[in-house]
Amino acid sequence: MLDEETSAILDGTRPPAPGTWLELAVAADVEAVEAVSEILTRVAPGGTTVEPAFRLEDEGLSAVIDAARPAIVRAYLPAADPLAARAAVAIAETALGHLQAFDLRPIGDLAVRAVHEADWADAWKRHFPVLRVGRRLVIRPTWRRHRAAAADVVIALDPGMAFGTGLHPTTRLCLAEIEALSDEGRLRPGSGPNGSAAVLDVGCGSGILSIAAVRLGAGSATARDIDPIAVDATAANARRNGLARRIRAQEGSLPAADGPFDIVLANLVAGLLIELAPALAAEVRPGGVLVASGIFVDREAEVRKALEAAGLVPAGRRAEGDWVALRLERE
Repeated sequence: MLDEETSAILDGTRPPAPGTWLELAVAADVEAVEAVSEILTRVAPGGTTVEPAFRLEDEGLSAVIDAARPAIVRAYLPAADPLAARAAVAIAETALGHLQAFDLRPIGDLAVRAVHEADWADAWKRHFPVLRVGRRLVIRPTWRRHRAAAADVVIALDPGMAFGTGLHPTTRLCLAEIEALSDEGRLRPGSGPNGSAAVLDVGCGSGILSIAAVRLGAGSATARDIDPIAVDATAANARRNGLARRIRAQEGSLPAADGPFDIVLANLVAGLLIELAPALAAEVRPGGVLVASGIFVDREAEVRKALEAAGLVPAGRRAEGDWVALRLERE
């Protein structure tokens, strides 16, 4: 059921106000998220966002991911051309109908609503709760409060338009691996300040991985991204967490000028990990570790083969749903 404004835009009976977008949203089982995202990306080239279901705990002050409930996949279309928007909605509905017909995983109907740029700056914030990852890490959006336990390592985060909130499985897998490296003492001995590890974060997004690594014991982090928005977000989040002097946010890809590193974090996608495998391996010093995430399970073997061919040795694996993170070491 469309609201009055959305119906009028799609029917062409009312011109959309400047800065109006159409939000496409689908509730989907976690195993169907990838397929639904692919369909919405066909009509919304800007890509999709995934809001996993979460369960509130600690009197509603924090949340944990609930994989038993459906996630929400969202995409956005400019409403300035109602005819094009109407065609895009029809294409998405048809493709989703074909996917639903297979009855492999529960997939909801397409929901469409008008949203406005004037409201966007704050509207998206309701989708991000305080999130606990692993035993110690707590991701606290800057607009929420959290009653920290004694052992909590709290990261204050405002992702802005950069990727990396802790909600996506690829980010959570990386954070879990960083915590494991800390537990093993791998973030302490190294080449960084005060004998602690030097970290490289490739495709840093919001800077969440760099901040987690430094808060859990690394001496310094170099955070690189080709997107200037991500670089700005990382620098701002480093300042929020009192780490501006220990996290260097830089625009660009590889190689990094100040390598090699004790720990290299690469939360990318399978294609990029394969393409960058030699460059990533070159950034890992002997005895160092690469954590590679963003790998859909169907492409795990390809990524592993490319990284092994670049001289790295498999040392661990984590999985959540259809996503995989790999730990590899340079002997």
